[in-house]
Formats: sequence, structure tokens, C-alpha cells
Amino acid sequence: MQLSADIIAGHLGGTVEGDGTVCVSDFAKIEDAVPGTITFLANPKYTHYVYTTGASIIIVGRDFKAEHPVQATLIRVDNPYEALSALLGVAAQYVKPRVEGVEPGCHISEGVEVPEGAYVGAFAYIAPGVKLGKNVKIYPHVYIGHGCTIGDDTTVYAGAKIYYGCRIGRRCTIHAGAVIGSDGFGFAPDSAGVYHKIEQIGIVEIDDDVEIGANTTIDRSTMGRTHISRGVKLDNLVQIAHNVEVGHDTVMASQTGIAGSTRVGAHCMFGGQTGIAGHITIGDGVQLGAQSGVPNSVAAGSRMLGTPALPAGEFARMFVLEKRLPDLFSRVATLEKTLNKEK
Repeated sequence: MQLSADIIAGHLGGTVEGDGTVCVSDFAKIEDAVPGTITFLANPKYTHYVYTTGASIIIVGRDFKAEHPVQATLIRVDNPYEALSALLGVAAQYVKPRVEGVEPGCHISEGVEVPEGAYVGAFAYIAPGVKLGKNVKIYPHVYIGHGCTIGDDTTVYAGAKIYYGCRIGRRCTIHAGAVIGSDGFGFAPDSAGVYHKIEQIGIVEIDDDVEIGANTTIDRSTMGRTHISRGVKLDNLVQIAHNVEVGHDTVMASQTGIAGSTRVGAHCMFGGQTGIAGHITIGDGVQLGAQSGVPNSVAAGSRMLGTPALPAGEFARMFVLEKRLPDLFSRVATLEKTLNKEK
């Protein structure tokens, strides 16, 4: 695949500054780029690479002002990161393998229809009562349990497991090793302290345009459903417990864990290793920094950090003071010695 700066700019609605005929065939990070590649500048701390990079084309913001000569051709756009995302989407159509049809060695239960454009890889297992949408891609070693529904254009990568009765929407991506619909962690102790299983008889329901990372787990509900709303993006190794509800367009980084029956609002952003207690509510637009521990409900629009999580401004002030504690203790010790001598 080779594209010129003029063609790329036309696709992105950008403006070319430099040689519009220069062509590229690959992407690269701005600090590692070589001739024939395209890169982008979205973070100001990488600005100095604009003048030294080997890239043939750089996507920059319309407000970028060059302080030194730039060898590469620039394509000016409103949002470089968004433009790169759109361009990668186009490139993916050429790079990703195209698969279709049913491979030998898979098991498709009687009565399950494989629709037009679908793919079922070797050693995949599709149980009775499953409904597959158009252009669904089921990679090798996937398990899809009884009565599941998989919407149009959804991809389930190798080794993922979807337990019985779960519903997956359209245009979803479920990466390798993910487990959807395993039992929620429900046990009740008797008078002797012996734990007995509480049967989990609900389902997991995932709406359209959701992406679920590798080895992420989403537990089925005790009753009703565990619900992941439209547009949610979950990183690798995320744990969603039973009866959790996640609002639309929320994103969670790796190793985030949400305990049972918690409600998470729309447009939230959770950093890596965030831990959220059960039976609480996280409002719309909440941002939680990495390793935040959240024991109580959080109001919409809050920005929180730390364990237990505090408002970001308060956490920052405490962090600054905490760094001064050794000096403060030393000063107190000196004052005590002085006072003791005076006595």
C-alpha cells in the first residue's frame, strides 16, 4: 500500500505543506521514523522530533508553528490523533487478514446458521441455539455457549469463551482469552462458616461497538444481567463482576476491577489498576487516576486519585506535603532537643 500526501490529506480533510506527491507505505513513531513512513505530532513534548525525524510525512495540528526548517511534508488537520486513528482504520483494511467460510475441525451444532460473510475457525465450538449475525468472525478455539447471540460484524478472537445465554451486539471486538458470562463471585456462609455457592442464573449483555481486551472477564449476573453499554472500551485484564452496569463510551485501562452491583456512568475514564468497591454508583464523566481505590459513590464529573480516592486537587496537595514529611520530622526532633536542653 502506497499513498501520497495529497491523497492522504484528501481523505483526512487536511492541508498539505510541502511535496504533495511524496508517498508512504508504513506508519512509525515520530522518534523512530524512516523515509517512506508517516507519523504524527499530538503531544507537545515530542515537538523537537519534527525537525529530526526521518518520516516522509508528518500529521500536525493546524496551529503548529515550525521554529526550524522541516524536511518532511506536513499535513495540517484539526486533530492529529483523531486523523491518525481514521488513517489507521483505512490501513487496517489492507493489513489485516481477510477470513471467510467454515474451516475443517470446528463444531457447529445442528440448527445453527452460518450467515453470509461469516467465518468459523478450526476447533471453534458453537453450541445449540446460537444466532450468528452477518460477517461474524469466530476464530479458532472459541467457545460459544447455548443460546448466545452474536451481532453483525462482530469478531471473536482465538480462545475467547462466551458462556450460555449471553448477548453480544454488532461491531464488537472480543480479544483472545476473554471470558464472558462466567459465574459471578457469589457465596454465602452458613452458621458453621462453610461457604455455599449462590447460583448465578443471569446473563451478560454487551451492546454495539464494544471492544473487550485480551484475558478480560465479565461475570454473568446473579439475576437479570451484567450490562456493558454501547461504545465501551475495556483494556486487557479487566474484571467486571456480576450485576455491574457500565454506561456508554466509558473506557477502562488494564487491571481495573469493578466489584458486584456497581453502576458506572457514561463517558468515564479509569486508569490502570483502578479498584472500585461493590454496590456503589460512579457518576457520568468521572475520571479515576491509575491505582485509585474507590470505596464510596462518586459524583458525576469528579476527578479522583489515590487510595482511598480523593479529589485530584486535594490529592496533589497532600502528595506535595507527604514528600516534605522527613524534613518536618527532622525539624521537630531538633526542636525537641533544643527544648530539652533549655529545661
